[in-house]
Amino acid sequence: RRCGSRRMAGLAWKWPRTRLPVGASALGVFVLCWLYVFPVYRLPDEKEIVQGVLLQQGKAWRRNQTAVALFRYRRAQPKGSGDANPRPRTHPGILPTPPSPKLYSSFLDPLFFHSGREAGRAPSAQQNFFRGGSATPFQLPLKKCSVVGNGGILKKSGCGKQIDEADFVMRCNLPPLSSEYSKDVGSKTQLVTANPSIIQKRFQNLLWSRKAFVDSVKVYNHSYIYMPAFSMKTGTGPSLRVYYTLEDFGAKQAVLFANPNFLRDISKFWKSKGIHAKRLSTGLFLVSAALGLCEEVTIYGFWPFSVDLHGKFISHHYYDNVLPDSGFHAMPEEFLQLWFLHKSGVLRMQLEPCEDPLIQPSA
Repeated sequence: RRCGSRRMAGLAWKWPRTRLPVGASALGVFVLCWLYVFPVYRLPDEKEIVQGVLLQQGKAWRRNQTAVALFRYRRAQPKGSGDANPRPRTHPGILPTPPSPKLYSSFLDPLFFHSGREAGRAPSAQQNFFRGGSATPFQLPLKKCSVVGNGGILKKSGCGKQIDEADFVMRCNLPPLSSEYSKDVGSKTQLVTANPSIIQKRFQNLLWSRKAFVDSVKVYNHSYIYMPAFSMKTGTGPSLRVYYTLEDFGAKQAVLFANPNFLRDISKFWKSKGIHAKRLSTGLFLVSAALGLCEEVTIYGFWPFSVDLHGKFISHHYYDNVLPDSGFHAMPEEFLQLWFLHKSGVLRMQLEPCEDPLIQPSA
């Protein structure tokens, strides 16, 4: 009986055998084979990305005109064409590689376009512009462009002079440009973005801080303030207030409203490249625009990591260490895409100091 009871106890702990349907077994084998052949992609962590970039430092960078042409060609492909990896039907040398008026017109809103002291809708000016008339605020093609992010890697970089040497300088989100930063980030600005959220938080939606706003943007001199007025309802009010505030105060700056179609198409384009986020960063939008408007693009301050290439801690921005809301942007994924464009010769990414910060000029 004792042996029998043990046997019964052992049987009590055995799992019942169930026979899986043939279809389920085949599906399981298929899934295992699929994962073996196409393993699940894992985004490298910060340490791995930094080490990978460090290994590439010291290599001479060269602009690849063919890669630039191919990038613009793919970017301009209509959505839903069914070609996930299009190839030019002609030699890359005869593609529309220089920035074209078509690329430019997609950058701005075709109905609400403001330049200089012009107010309200300007349909006649727009018609002239789309025919290549004199209403274009930019002299196309733009030659050398600097796109300046706000990353802490710009601290003690000494890149200010190099940034300002570009023909056209673009900046993100109304950054500070006081004298304490000019050596590292420069002082020249032709275009600066302003997110509606900045107008809401920093300037109380321009309901009570209009003069403070006008005074704060004086540092950008004769520049364009680029705003997404019509891509979402919450951005329309702040964007229009910026426009009318600058008009009322007779400011030197002018407002350009983003084309919602451009913002939407850029989001779809980068999503197809593997960037999945609630919203792309302003910096990536600006780089995307620059690649369509400029012959040569160099980007600065696009480094979303907490350490530099040598493992030294750096602040999130060159002017503060305020971190973005988690889960809103996919900054490592964006960086990897920009880094790929750098390696391909489409744009140049400046990550090392432009001059040794330890070497001071002699008196």
